[in-house]
Amino acid sequence: MPQVRANGIDVEYESFGRDGDPLILLIMGFAAQLISWPEALCQGLAAKGFRVVRFDNRDIGKSTHLKDLPPPDARALMAEVMAGNRPDVPYTLDDMADDAVGLMDALGVERAHIVGASMGGMIAQLVAINHPARAKSLISIMSTTGRRDLPPGDRETLSVLFRPPKSESRDDLIDASILVQKALSSPGFPTNEAEMRAIAERRTDRAPFDAAGLARQSAALIAAPPRNTLLRQVRCPTLVLHGADDPVIPAAAAKDTAESIPGAELIIVPGMGHDFGTALVAVYLKHIGDFVSKAQAL
Repeated sequence: MPQVRANGIDVEYESFGRDGDPLILLIMGFAAQLISWPEALCQGLAAKGFRVVRFDNRDIGKSTHLKDLPPPDARALMAEVMAGNRPDVPYTLDDMADDAVGLMDALGVERAHIVGASMGGMIAQLVAINHPARAKSLISIMSTTGRRDLPPGDRETLSVLFRPPKSESRDDLIDASILVQKALSSPGFPTNEAEMRAIAERRTDRAPFDAAGLARQSAALIAAPPRNTLLRQVRCPTLVLHGADDPVIPAAAAKDTAESIPGAELIIVPGMGHDFGTALVAVYLKHIGDFVSKAQAL
């Protein structure tokens, strides 16, 4: 896969479709590599007449890992946030939004349909907030405004999501990935064990595990202030897509996001959790494809 220099880092990306077609930029979430966007989804969107680009965020996969920045203490950061302070962190979600726009610059693309999932949805929101001229449309998937009084995710699921693997051996990394997939899975769109293992093996073998990098990503999440007020400034067509059975970010966060963005469309999918299993590809393809096609025609 190619790399480009963007916002001072090297960004690994993969492109589907023709270079001259309208761009859909896919931004993935916490601790997730670009391959977490299903290839079938990318190919399906490209078949609808779009160029689709997925990429590794900083500190994950094959993009730059900021090894010169020490990993922060998540508990200390949480304590600062709970005390009403905005802690100093190695980088912010705004910086990660600048990475996405820097990738667009490197690709020679002025405007794109910005699609983000989970933490990637937060980053996508910030692209639309901080760089409004670059967002043809916005799709925020399984994400949130970050408002502090929203209902929390399931405690057991979150503990699995942030639990370190037993060791950095290949077997333990694969087992940890499978546990995370099970915790995030969609009850109405189940993924079988064989598919989960294949996904875990691919993720593990593609790039080395980097606990310090994940700590830095986590710090950006923890320190991010709520975006409700800023989201009121967004004027591009916006879709908020969420699972009714999301164990990480309850659907109340999607409703809050849609209410914060003027004219935003809200779709809550029954049986959908916090994942991108094969059984969900058709759902994502329909909702993303229909929305960006409509926005592109405006």
